[in-house]
Amino acid sequence: MLDVRDLSCSRGDRTLFQALSFTLPPGTLLSVTGENGSGKTTLLRALCGLSPVDRGSISWQGRRIADAQQGYREQLAYLGHRNALKDDLSPIENLQAMACIFGQNLDPGSAESALHAVGLGRSCHILATRLLSEGQKRRVALARFWSCERPLWILDEPFTALDANSSRLLRNRLERHLTNRGIVVVATHEEIGIGAGTVQQLRLPG
Repeated sequence: MLDVRDLSCSRGDRTLFQALSFTLPPGTLLSVTGENGSGKTTLLRALCGLSPVDRGSISWQGRRIADAQQGYREQLAYLGHRNALKDDLSPIENLQAMACIFGQNLDPGSAESALHAVGLGRSCHILATRLLSEGQKRRVALARFWSCERPLWILDEPFTALDANSSRLLRNRLERHLTNRGIVVVATHEEIGIGAGTVQQLRLPG
Protein backbone atom coordinates (compact mmCIF):
# COMPACT_ATOMS: atom_id res chain seq x y z
CA MET A 1 0.00 0.00 0.00
CA LEU A 2 1.20 3.48 -0.90
CA ASP A 3 -0.04 6.15 1.49
CA VAL A 4 0.39 9.91 1.02
CA ARG A 5 -0.62 12.34 3.74
CA ASP A 6 -0.85 16.15 3.66
CA LEU A 7 1.84 16.41 0.96
CA SER A 8 3.02 19.83 -0.21
CA CYS A 9 5.72 20.57 -2.79
CA SER A 10 7.07 23.76 -4.33
CA ARG A 11 9.41 24.88 -7.07
CA GLY A 12 11.42 27.92 -6.01
CA ASP A 13 9.00 30.27 -4.29
CA ARG A 14 5.95 28.82 -6.08
CA THR A 15 3.74 26.24 -4.36
CA LEU A 16 2.82 23.49 -6.85
CA PHE A 17 0.33 21.62 -4.66
CA GLN A 18 -0.47 21.34 -0.98
CA ALA A 19 -2.39 19.19 1.52
CA LEU A 20 -2.43 16.30 -0.96
CA SER A 21 -3.57 12.95 0.47
CA PHE A 22 -4.42 9.59 -1.09
CA THR A 23 -4.07 5.86 -0.40
CA LEU A 24 -3.39 3.26 -3.10
CA PRO A 25 -4.06 -0.36 -2.11
CA PRO A 26 -2.92 -3.29 -4.30
CA GLY A 27 -4.61 -3.44 -7.69
CA THR A 28 -5.01 0.34 -7.96
CA LEU A 29 -3.94 2.77 -10.67
CA LEU A 30 -3.73 6.50 -9.93
CA SER A 31 -4.05 8.71 -13.00
CA VAL A 32 -2.43 12.10 -12.35
CA THR A 33 -3.50 14.89 -14.70
CA GLY A 34 -3.08 18.65 -14.81
CA GLU A 35 -1.76 21.47 -16.94
CA ASN A 36 1.93 21.71 -17.80
CA GLY A 37 3.74 23.08 -14.77
CA SER A 38 1.11 21.91 -12.30
CA GLY A 39 3.58 19.59 -10.57
CA LYS A 40 2.86 16.15 -12.06
CA THR A 41 6.53 15.27 -12.53
CA THR A 42 7.44 16.75 -9.15
CA LEU A 43 4.81 14.56 -7.48
CA LEU A 44 6.07 11.42 -9.22
CA ARG A 45 9.67 12.17 -8.33
CA ALA A 46 8.64 12.80 -4.72
CA LEU A 47 6.90 9.40 -4.67
CA CYS A 48 10.19 7.88 -5.83
CA GLY A 49 12.13 9.70 -3.13
CA LEU A 50 13.98 11.75 -5.75
CA SER A 51 12.55 15.19 -4.95
CA PRO A 52 12.19 16.89 -1.55
CA VAL A 53 8.78 17.70 -0.09
CA ASP A 54 7.88 20.80 1.91
CA ARG A 55 5.46 19.04 4.22
CA GLY A 56 3.68 15.72 4.65
CA SER A 57 4.63 12.07 4.46
CA ILE A 58 4.88 9.26 1.92
CA SER A 59 4.68 5.72 3.29
CA TRP A 60 5.04 2.30 1.71
CA GLN A 61 3.66 -0.73 3.56
CA GLY A 62 3.21 1.44 6.64
CA ARG A 63 6.77 2.77 6.71
CA ARG A 64 7.96 6.21 5.61
CA ILE A 65 10.00 5.96 2.43
CA ALA A 66 12.61 8.30 3.90
CA ASP A 67 13.28 5.62 6.52
CA ALA A 68 13.06 2.64 4.17
CA GLN A 69 15.38 4.18 1.52
CA GLN A 70 17.04 1.39 -0.49
CA GLY A 71 14.49 -1.17 0.61
CA TYR A 72 11.73 1.01 -0.84
CA ARG A 73 13.59 1.67 -4.09
CA GLU A 74 13.88 -2.06 -4.61
CA GLN A 75 10.08 -2.20 -4.64
CA LEU A 76 9.48 0.35 -7.41
CA ALA A 77 10.17 0.85 -11.10
CA TYR A 78 10.24 4.39 -12.47
CA LEU A 79 10.01 5.75 -16.00
CA GLY A 80 10.59 9.49 -16.31
CA HIS A 81 10.12 11.94 -19.18
CA ARG A 82 13.41 10.86 -20.66
CA ASN A 83 14.00 7.31 -21.80
CA ALA A 84 17.40 7.08 -20.06
CA LEU A 85 18.87 4.94 -22.85
CA LYS A 86 22.47 4.63 -23.94
CA ASP A 87 22.50 5.44 -27.65
CA ASP A 88 25.63 3.39 -28.35
CA LEU A 89 24.08 0.20 -26.92
CA SER A 90 21.60 -2.08 -28.65
CA PRO A 91 18.05 -2.33 -27.27
CA ILE A 92 18.87 -5.67 -25.63
CA GLU A 93 22.02 -4.24 -24.05
CA ASN A 94 20.03 -1.26 -22.79
CA LEU A 95 17.53 -3.55 -21.07
CA GLN A 96 20.32 -5.54 -19.47
CA ALA A 97 22.01 -2.33 -18.29
CA MET A 98 18.73 -1.07 -16.78
CA ALA A 99 18.23 -4.39 -15.00
CA CYS A 100 21.75 -4.21 -13.59
CA ILE A 101 21.10 -0.73 -12.20
CA PHE A 102 18.05 -2.12 -10.40
CA GLY A 103 20.03 -5.05 -9.01
CA GLN A 104 18.58 -7.65 -11.36
CA ASN A 105 20.02 -10.05 -13.90
CA LEU A 106 18.32 -10.16 -17.29
CA ASP A 107 19.54 -12.78 -19.73
CA PRO A 108 19.50 -11.99 -23.49
CA GLY A 109 16.56 -14.33 -24.10
CA SER A 110 14.36 -12.59 -21.53
CA ALA A 111 15.39 -9.18 -22.85
CA GLU A 112 14.53 -10.23 -26.38
CA SER A 113 11.13 -11.55 -25.25
CA ALA A 114 10.37 -8.22 -23.56
CA LEU A 115 11.28 -6.33 -26.72
CA HIS A 116 9.13 -8.66 -28.82
CA ALA A 117 6.25 -7.88 -26.45
CA VAL A 118 6.45 -4.19 -27.36
CA GLY A 119 6.77 -4.90 -31.09
CA LEU A 120 10.54 -4.49 -31.41
CA GLY A 121 11.51 -8.01 -32.37
CA ARG A 122 13.13 -6.98 -35.63
CA SER A 123 14.96 -4.04 -34.08
CA CYS A 124 16.23 -5.55 -30.83
CA HIS A 125 19.62 -6.48 -32.27
CA ILE A 126 20.30 -3.14 -33.97
CA LEU A 127 23.80 -2.09 -32.95
CA ALA A 128 22.92 1.39 -31.72
CA THR A 129 19.70 2.60 -30.12
CA ARG A 130 20.32 6.01 -31.72
CA LEU A 131 19.19 4.46 -35.02
CA LEU A 132 15.67 3.97 -33.66
CA SER A 133 12.80 6.43 -33.92
CA GLU A 134 11.60 8.27 -30.82
CA GLY A 135 8.60 5.96 -30.60
CA GLN A 136 10.85 2.90 -30.79
CA LYS A 137 13.14 4.31 -28.10
CA ARG A 138 10.12 4.84 -25.85
CA ARG A 139 9.13 1.22 -26.39
CA VAL A 140 12.63 0.08 -25.40
CA ALA A 141 12.32 2.05 -22.16
CA LEU A 142 8.89 0.54 -21.51
CA ALA A 143 10.02 -3.00 -22.33
CA ARG A 144 11.62 -3.47 -18.92
CA PHE A 145 8.15 -3.28 -17.38
CA TRP A 146 7.22 -6.46 -19.26
CA SER A 147 9.57 -8.51 -17.11
CA CYS A 148 9.50 -6.29 -14.01
CA GLU A 149 8.17 -7.96 -10.86
CA ARG A 150 8.35 -4.87 -8.66
CA PRO A 151 4.96 -4.08 -7.13
CA LEU A 152 4.99 -0.28 -7.58
CA TRP A 153 5.23 1.25 -11.05
CA ILE A 154 5.56 5.03 -11.48
CA LEU A 155 5.39 6.30 -15.06
CA ASP A 156 5.63 9.86 -16.36
CA GLU A 157 3.76 10.34 -19.66
CA PRO A 158 4.39 6.74 -20.82
CA PHE A 159 2.21 7.12 -23.93
CA THR A 160 4.41 9.88 -25.39
CA ALA A 161 5.56 9.05 -28.96
CA LEU A 162 3.71 5.71 -28.99
CA ASP A 163 1.54 4.69 -31.92
CA ALA A 164 -1.94 3.22 -31.43
CA ASN A 165 -0.74 -0.39 -31.35
CA SER A 166 2.02 0.35 -28.83
CA SER A 167 -0.45 2.26 -26.63
CA ARG A 168 -2.77 -0.74 -26.69
CA LEU A 169 0.09 -3.06 -25.68
CA LEU A 170 1.00 -0.74 -22.80
CA ARG A 171 -2.58 -0.63 -21.54
CA ASN A 172 -2.71 -4.43 -21.64
CA ARG A 173 0.49 -4.63 -19.60
CA LEU A 174 -0.84 -2.16 -17.03
CA GLU A 175 -4.01 -4.23 -16.73
CA ARG A 176 -1.98 -7.39 -16.13
CA HIS A 177 0.07 -5.67 -13.44
CA LEU A 178 -3.09 -4.51 -11.66
CA THR A 179 -4.62 -7.98 -11.94
CA ASN A 180 -1.48 -9.27 -10.19
CA ARG A 181 -2.19 -6.77 -7.37
CA GLY A 182 0.43 -4.30 -8.44
CA ILE A 183 0.11 -0.53 -7.97
CA VAL A 184 0.56 2.02 -10.75
CA VAL A 185 0.92 5.81 -10.67
CA VAL A 186 0.74 7.44 -14.13
CA ALA A 187 1.06 11.09 -15.07
CA THR A 188 -0.69 11.50 -18.39
CA HIS A 189 -2.59 13.84 -20.66
CA GLU A 190 -4.53 10.88 -22.10
CA GLU A 191 -7.44 8.78 -20.96
CA ILE A 192 -5.95 5.55 -19.60
CA GLY A 193 -8.94 3.44 -20.61
CA ILE A 194 -8.12 0.19 -18.84
CA GLY A 195 -10.56 -2.48 -17.75
CA ALA A 196 -8.80 -4.03 -14.75
CA GLY A 197 -8.18 -3.02 -11.18
CA THR A 198 -9.37 0.17 -9.53
CA VAL A 199 -8.67 3.54 -11.14
CA GLN A 200 -8.37 6.70 -9.07
CA GLN A 201 -8.19 10.18 -10.62
CA LEU A 202 -6.08 13.04 -9.30
CA ARG A 203 -6.06 16.38 -11.07
CA LEU A 204 -3.49 18.90 -9.88
CA PRO A 205 -4.53 22.57 -9.98
CA GLY A 206 -2.80 24.70 -12.60
